[in-house]
Amino acid sequence: MPLFLLLLAVPLAEIALFVQVGGAIGLWPTLGLVLATAVAGAALLRREGRAAFDRLQTVLSRGGDVAAPLAEGAAVIAGGFLLLTPGFLTDALGLALLIPFTRARLWRLLLRATGAKVVTVRAHGPVPEGGAQGATIEGDYTVLDREQEHGGGARR
Repeated sequence: MPLFLLLLAVPLAEIALFVQVGGAIGLWPTLGLVLATAVAGAALLRREGRAAFDRLQTVLSRGGDVAAPLAEGAAVIAGGFLLLTPGFLTDALGLALLIPFTRARLWRLLLRATGAKVVTVRAHGPVPEGGAQGATIEGDYTVLDREQEHGGGARR
């Protein structure tokens, strides 16, 4: 039900913003602003998407944890999509997802709001040939968010 309400509320809010902005600056400047944000969004998507892909390649080449670069790449794609979607509300959120500083803050807010934990797992030794099906892999894990671990009643 919350998703349905969101899908209903966003277009209504966009229409209301179009009417307000159009009434304040006129039809053609409003349409120009929408077009300009789409062009800027495409350029930002290209630049930030390339940077996110480069970070993912770096992590992969070092054998590190790819969760953060993949999440960052997904946020960049979502931000670009939102900027290409006509509307001022979606443009604001899309821009926030494309700027690295605000993207990191939004990521932390999302983790806090959902109660999710970020866990890093590293295996010791080689993975058996043909994959790890049926094999036991020993490893360590590190909880990166100590505040949630102690304050949220997390179980181990």
